[in-house]
Amino acid sequence: MKLNYLLLDVFTRERFAGNPLAVVCKADGLLDDEMQAIAREFNLSETVFLLKPQAERNSAGVRIFTPTTELPFAGHPTVGAAVVLGLQNKVSAVRLEEKIGLITALFEKIDKSSGEARFALPQLPTEVGKLDNLLGIAQALGIDPEDIGCGKYQPAVYSAGVVFHLVPVRDAGVLKRARPNMAAWNEVFTHGRHSVYVFTLTPEEKPNDIAARMFAPALGMTEDPGTGSAAAALIGLLSEHANIGTGQIDLVIRQGVEMGRPCRITIQLRKERDRLVHGGIGGHAVVVGEGCLDLGD
Repeated sequence: MKLNYLLLDVFTRERFAGNPLAVVCKADGLLDDEMQAIAREFNLSETVFLLKPQAERNSAGVRIFTPTTELPFAGHPTVGAAVVLGLQNKVSAVRLEEKIGLITALFEKIDKSSGEARFALPQLPTEVGKLDNLLGIAQALGIDPEDIGCGKYQPAVYSAGVVFHLVPVRDAGVLKRARPNMAAWNEVFTHGRHSVYVFTLTPEEKPNDIAARMFAPALGMTEDPGTGSAAAALIGLLSEHANIGTGQIDLVIRQGVEMGRPCRITIQLRKERDRLVHGGIGGHAVVVGEGCLDLGD
């Protein structure tokens, strides 16, 4: 049995930057444990498997695996899968059946091997827990307690399908210094799969509005270069403090710079009568390679 796959760099226009992704095509014959084994073999933050859709009008079924587990939703695999299908099928809209639900992504081709995709969140972010042990947070991240907090933002736990501990820090210098302390990690970050999104506002950086880093040792990645599901969760916290009752805000997040894999994630939030009614994620992706998996007889 042989399966074709593509390798992409996501949340970037440049090859060998952004967040790498493997997309396995026509994966209907695979069992769950085979998908997990293949994701472990690629050893990227996520691997996508494209299947025949359950509904004929949809583009594909999508399964998303980290090296250790399956996810119901993730941002950079959604963008990458949408770009692959947009390029292959020459369409401007891609309908993806993910575990979390149906996602419609708008696609714009840049050239024969790259494009941009953006999609509305299938599940709006909600606060799912508290995070008020500042000393513990500081110890787990290798920073000082006074480094925690940025303007009106304080730590919180949000989910838009995947749970993240959101930790605002004072500035980009603190963000760069953060070093996970695994001895304290799970005792401090107790929700979901113990994933943490550390962020700060960057008014001094013209290309972006926010800088972030994501740590998720339980998912098989000490640090991830670009995390759409974490950005989706962050939309919830940003919305709580957005100085609008009705209106829309568009922002750019940079992530992965500290890893040498710079990512650019666009996010969008819209409120009506002081209530979040829409969240969106977007980014570019470029195909950097292709190959064939040989699974034997």
